[in-house]
Amino acid sequence: MELAQATQSFATLGHPGRLAVFRLLMRFAPQGVRPTEIAAALGLKQNTLSHHLSELAAAGLVQMRRDGRSLFYAADLEATETLIGYLAIDLGRARPDLLPPLLRPQQEFTMHDTAFDVLFICSGNSARSIFAEALLRDLGQGKFQAFSAGTRPGSTLNPMAIEVLQRNGHDVSTLRSKHVAEFQTPGAITMDFVFTVCDTAAAEECPPWPGQPITGHWGLPDPVKATGTEAERALVFAQTYAALRRRIAAFVELPFDNLSRLSLQAHVDAIGTDALTDGNT
Repeated sequence: MELAQATQSFATLGHPGRLAVFRLLMRFAPQGVRPTEIAAALGLKQNTLSHHLSELAAAGLVQMRRDGRSLFYAADLEATETLIGYLAIDLGRARPDLLPPLLRPQQEFTMHDTAFDVLFICSGNSARSIFAEALLRDLGQGKFQAFSAGTRPGSTLNPMAIEVLQRNGHDVSTLRSKHVAEFQTPGAITMDFVFTVCDTAAAEECPPWPGQPITGHWGLPDPVKATGTEAERALVFAQTYAALRRRIAAFVELPFDNLSRLSLQAHVDAIGTDALTDGNT
C-alpha cells in the first residue's frame, strides 16, 4: 500500500462517524446495506450519512451497487485486507509479538471436541434464530451444539414458529427465548460460529466474541412482522423456515476437516447469499 493511500484511509477512518459506518458495514460483510438501514441503526441524518459514505468510497474502503431502485453499500474486503496488512507488515515490521492475534484466525479449523458450538442471533429470539437452533440441532446429527439468542430483552417464542417446527418433526420441549447476554458472561461457552439471521441483530453494537469464532450474516425478513390473513402469515413463517433449512443443510455438509478458516469463511459468506444453497458455487 502506498503511503498516500494509507494516509487517506487512516484519515477517513479517523472520524468517529465514518468509523462507525465502516464498522457496521463490516458486520454485514460481504453483503451490502441500504443507506436507510445504516442511518436507522446509527441514528444518523441522511445528509450526514451520505457525506460519510462518499468519503469512505473516495478512500476505496466501501463499494456501492444498485439493485433496481435501491442502493447498497458494502465494505471493500480487499481494500480492508490491504490496510490491515499495511499495519501489520509495514508499520508493525512483522514483529512476532504483534502478529499472533492476526495470524491465529488463519490456522486450520479443526474440531476441538465432540461438537462445534454455534450461536444464532436475531432481534427477538422468537422465530428465525429459534428455527435455526432447532434445524442445526436436528440436521447436524451430533456434530454441533446449537444455541440461539436475541438482542431484545423480554421476548417470547412465537406460536406460529412453534407450530412450523412441530409440523416438521422438531422437538420443541427444550426451546426457550434467551437474551444474548446469557452467552457473554464469564465462563460462557466459547463459540466456534456466530451467525446473525436478521438485519437488526447484525447492526447491534456487540463486543468481539471470545475465541475469535467465524461469523456470518444470514439475514432474512422477520416473519413476525408479516401481515394479512392467518393463512398468509403462516405461509411467511413456512417460507422463512424453508430458507433457513436450505442454508443449514448446506452448512452441515461442509468438509470442515479439509477447510482452512479462510476457506470456511468464504463458504459461510456464500451460504448467506444462497450461492451454495442454490448450487451456484
